[in-house]
Amino acid sequence: MRTSIRTAVILAALLGMGATGCAGGRTTPDLPPAPADLTDKVRLVAYAGCDEMTEGLRQAAARNVTSWGFAQNMLYAVDDSAMARPATPEQQYGQQPHSTTNTHEAGVDEPDLVKTDGKRVITVTRGVLRVVDATTRKVTATLRLVAEDQWWAQAGLLVDGDRALVLFEGGGIIPFGASDRARIGPGGPRYVLVDLSGEPRVLGAMTVHGQHVDARQTGSTVRLVVRSTPEIAFPPPKPDASEKDQLEGNREAVLAAPGDAWLPSYDVETDGARRTERVGCDRVSHPDEFTGTSMLTIHTIDLAAAAPFGSLTPIAVAADGDTVYGTGSSLYVTSNPRWWDARPIDVAPVPGSSAAAPTPHVPPERTEVHRFDVSAPGAPRYVASGSVPGRLLNQYALSEYDGHLRVATTSGAEVSGASAGTSESGVYVLDAGTLARTGSVTGLGRGERIYSVRFMDGLGYVVTFRQTDPLYTLDLRDPAAPKVTGELKITGFSAYLHPAGEGRLIGVGQEASTEGRALGTQISLFDVSDPAAPAVLSRFHQKESGSEAEWDPHAFLYWPATGLAVLPLQNWSGGGIAGSAALALRVGDREITTLGVVSHPRSGAAGGFAPADQAIRRSLVIGDGLWTVSDAGLKVSDAATLADRAWIPFS
Repeated sequence: MRTSIRTAVILAALLGMGATGCAGGRTTPDLPPAPADLTDKVRLVAYAGCDEMTEGLRQAAARNVTSWGFAQNMLYAVDDSAMARPATPEQQYGQQPHSTTNTHEAGVDEPDLVKTDGKRVITVTRGVLRVVDATTRKVTATLRLVAEDQWWAQAGLLVDGDRALVLFEGGGIIPFGASDRARIGPGGPRYVLVDLSGEPRVLGAMTVHGQHVDARQTGSTVRLVVRSTPEIAFPPPKPDASEKDQLEGNREAVLAAPGDAWLPSYDVETDGARRTERVGCDRVSHPDEFTGTSMLTIHTIDLAAAAPFGSLTPIAVAADGDTVYGTGSSLYVTSNPRWWDARPIDVAPVPGSSAAAPTPHVPPERTEVHRFDVSAPGAPRYVASGSVPGRLLNQYALSEYDGHLRVATTSGAEVSGASAGTSESGVYVLDAGTLARTGSVTGLGRGERIYSVRFMDGLGYVVTFRQTDPLYTLDLRDPAAPKVTGELKITGFSAYLHPAGEGRLIGVGQEASTEGRALGTQISLFDVSDPAAPAVLSRFHQKESGSEAEWDPHAFLYWPATGLAVLPLQNWSGGGIAGSAALALRVGDREITTLGVVSHPRSGAAGGFAPADQAIRRSLVIGDGLWTVSDAGLKVSDAATLADRAWIPFS
């Protein structure tokens, strides 16, 4: 379910253009409205009623609407160099030792395409949910959830006991067997609840009017984070209209829009019936400063409840968001105002108009942070909002510890409008209760940007890169005075950092030349036992290769009991993909050794549709077996020798 950040941003933008962000179908947007500066502005306000909410949102949105509508939903050029993603430790539970999804925080599950409880393996690929018995290694149940011609629909899983929630992040998903396609949902993300106690069956589904951000699960409770924009029909442009006239018309449309235009809506299907609901006015809050152009909604679903979709009580905040980080008691949603390039792809005026193209400008580079309390059952409680300078890489740049939130960002990176070599990174420590700043350490990696971050208790590790890879170690035990304690410079970079026992850290990334050119997958073992003197102990390098684990941590497996590390590996030759396999390594206390590779057999096209991809996406351990997952099937290998044990095709 994890696409690259670049793909996700473009898809979200395209979905936004298909909604209400355009003025009469115009496809050349203005720049996004400047983000609200929430620094030290943490007073929270709930609306007293619908009239107050409507007027407040109208006024804020009218100040931020442009002549092109709400332009933050439009397609902007994105800086590919800023695309890197990472992940973290496993939990072991159940009767048979087994790995689980590689998640950021222990006890907080994240959606992924495969789950196991040690007795069964549950996957969702190409629109089909499958249950495999771990002992017999047989597919015991299948359930097609979307039409076969929608095999491309990526999905993730969250499981509790005999309940599975399948998350289709993209829009336009048609349920399998639907006869009236015109009436199926609003084209947004779709969440399907499946009963696994017998033959799998759909218990209910929810389709939201918006875009999926992410989800987290604690116990049986799932929190879904969705963003939406006001559903306002802006007047179509007139050939002779000036930019000023068009802007005035859009403002009038905003000021005349009903409150329902902002209230997020969603469709629920249970027991053969469909109902459409909206977040109530009394469930909407806002920080002191907000744009009125977007809304964050958090839906709570208890997978263990008799009727999980029976009574939903979502809450909404007048804010934006694109990154989710969760602990057992807190859910953080952040937004990156500068994920968008400062220049629209096309800023030409409407044909026949005398209006000049808008002048590009560089918006403020600040990361907004919103915290919700999820320690109690039911709907979360909105706690605080704040912001820090710079741009966030991903969820691993966030960490809550001992009543504080640590945030690592890069400022001045080389996106449009920034001067070369002016970037630098920093770590900001915020009070978790108010999101007011407690301390900070800045000036890391001047002229570079963050490629990976890992926080572990009172310590932090930050990798920046441009030509070489400085690994910084930080002492964060005093939140008022965080400090850099050590620095290690080596070639290449780590895009993901994973703990590997006392004083050890695994880095997954790329080797690079002294000029900064990537040369192929590199796995590094770092000694961080002395924070003042981090060192590299061992490195594995595969030329002309890359791994999904570099941007999606769910693709990385580390099994501490034996030191087994497994990750997908794609080899390139002559500019194309030459092969795909799972690379297995043994990570010792001081050395990385190669165990071998696992590959899946090729499968042909079936039914006229695209053939299943044999590229291995995930791996997991059950007992002494290594299971690898691709769209084509599951393979079981000996976890010690990689000898073949079984092939389970997805026919």
